[in-house]
Amino acid sequence: MGMQRGTGRRRARTSWLAALALLVLHICAFASAATAQAPLRLTPGDSSFPLSPSLTYWHDAQASAGVTQAFQRAEAGQFAPLPDGNPAFGFQTGAYWFYLPIENAQPDETRWLLVQEYALSDSLDLFLRYPDGHIEHQAGGDHVPFEDRFIRYRYPNFRLDLPPGQRVELLFRVQSESSMQVPLVLYTPKAFAELMRDAQFSTGLYYGIVLALLCYNFVLWVMLRDAGYFWYLLHTAAFGLVLFTLNGYGFEYFWPNWPWMADAAVPLSICLALIGMQQFSRSFLDLRERWPVGNRVSLALIGLFVLLGIASVWLPYSTSTPLASRMVLLGVLWIIVSAIVMLRRGYRPARLFLLAWSLFLAGTAAFTLLAFGILPRNFWTHNGVQIGSALEMLLLSLALGSRYAGLRNENIRIVQETNEKLERSVIDRTRQLRTAMAQLGEANVQLREYSRRDPLTGVFNRRHFHEALREAMQARGIDGKPLALLLLDLDHFKQINDAYGHLAGDDCLNAVARCLEEVAQPRGGLAARFGGEEFVLVLPGADAQAALQAAEAVRLRIQQQCVESQGHSIRLSASIGVHTIDGGQNVSPEDAIRLADEALYRAKHEGRNCVRHSISVA
Repeated sequence: MGMQRGTGRRRARTSWLAALALLVLHICAFASAATAQAPLRLTPGDSSFPLSPSLTYWHDAQASAGVTQAFQRAEAGQFAPLPDGNPAFGFQTGAYWFYLPIENAQPDETRWLLVQEYALSDSLDLFLRYPDGHIEHQAGGDHVPFEDRFIRYRYPNFRLDLPPGQRVELLFRVQSESSMQVPLVLYTPKAFAELMRDAQFSTGLYYGIVLALLCYNFVLWVMLRDAGYFWYLLHTAAFGLVLFTLNGYGFEYFWPNWPWMADAAVPLSICLALIGMQQFSRSFLDLRERWPVGNRVSLALIGLFVLLGIASVWLPYSTSTPLASRMVLLGVLWIIVSAIVMLRRGYRPARLFLLAWSLFLAGTAAFTLLAFGILPRNFWTHNGVQIGSALEMLLLSLALGSRYAGLRNENIRIVQETNEKLERSVIDRTRQLRTAMAQLGEANVQLREYSRRDPLTGVFNRRHFHEALREAMQARGIDGKPLALLLLDLDHFKQINDAYGHLAGDDCLNAVARCLEEVAQPRGGLAARFGGEEFVLVLPGADAQAALQAAEAVRLRIQQQCVESQGHSIRLSASIGVHTIDGGQNVSPEDAIRLADEALYRAKHEGRNCVRHSISVA
């Protein structure tokens, strides 16, 4: 009997403990679900997703954690959101882990591409954990041979297979002696192809400017034998190599299987560029004759940069690169100080020189502060060096020309006071000047053409439209042919600016301008921007029927196209007023514009997105 009671108590105790354990498990599961990070949904209609706003991270200071421990920390809610969504942390030790669950809601897009839009990270590891528990791993970075990248592209990239409707966990590990910048973006294959196209255009534009300046100034150096042009060439070529390295092209084209060079090339190229810019400044400002103390300081800086370049071969990358980056700011600041001193001493060529280096300093400072995690990553900080250096190189080339013009005048004065031998030298320099003046004339022709164009859309501006309309009406009076005038206004354009921003509005204006050009060019017409969201089209020789057909063609093109901008798809419509002048009519340009405007007003009043013809004036 006692044994039965004891057995019953043990059974009751066991049942109670089992129930308590089950309750604890339910509480833990509930807490885990409550703290689980919400997945990023890849919604239909979007083709690219910046991950920074959704990522969480953990700094493994010892770089000792494995993927299992990292997943456990992420599940336990021990990863923190990026500070203000900024993926730049400056120069850091250890490893950084980034975590994000993803749910693909696009059944037609199962293959995606993850791109880290920063070229200098050493070691990257991507882990994808699928619902069945298996984990896929991919490695990248410039310590991995370039040929191992999924796509041969300057930025590290990884293929992601994301089954629709399934929750896939992304874990990304970064360890690098370079600046810790992890701007991750997820692309569809089509979106990535468009990104590469745009990137090739912008990069080609920059390096095209650099190459053109190199060739132009190389010819001048060969012709003039001026040391300033040689040091300008060295500075331009060296800094082009710096950006070639920073943007990942060096690793892609020059040393794809040499990880050590991928690291050493950054401080080495920076030091070479610093030497070139100091030598160019000494030569341009003529410091040896005009400011000997400043000349000695510049020589001391050149010696410092030479020593740093040699030391960077042995120094760790995490030491040499931040030090070289700071030296850029020091070197440019000293050049600006030298230019200010020479300007105060009456050396006029220092004006453009000072402006050029100030722009370069602004761009370089933005990029350097981004590398140290002080400024957030955006278009201006990411591209500050390219923008600043392009403007600096152009202005320095102009400054060299201005300086040369001053030297020419001085040489003329000297030649008049010296012997016949020096006179032959002046003739040679005058021939060179004529070549430069011819090039300046060509530039003036291009400048006049630019003054006729609208800077945003590229079509003609309002001033040129009035001139062209007056000439067309005068020609019509001679040959008696009709003339049509189309005045177009985008419907609800203010709402587009308010809803999507002015950059999207600019994209819409460009798209409309292209539609007008496509209609105007086959008909021998002229398209112009009249102001704001208004455009105008002049069609010589078009009667009322032809003008209405052209207007309807423009309206349909605008209505049927979809403008892609800032991640949005924008539909447009336009109201068009048409006025035609027959051969026997005598109407002033102002009256023609007024009648077309009245027709446009009727089109907007009668429901918009339509074409209306004016009531002609005999």
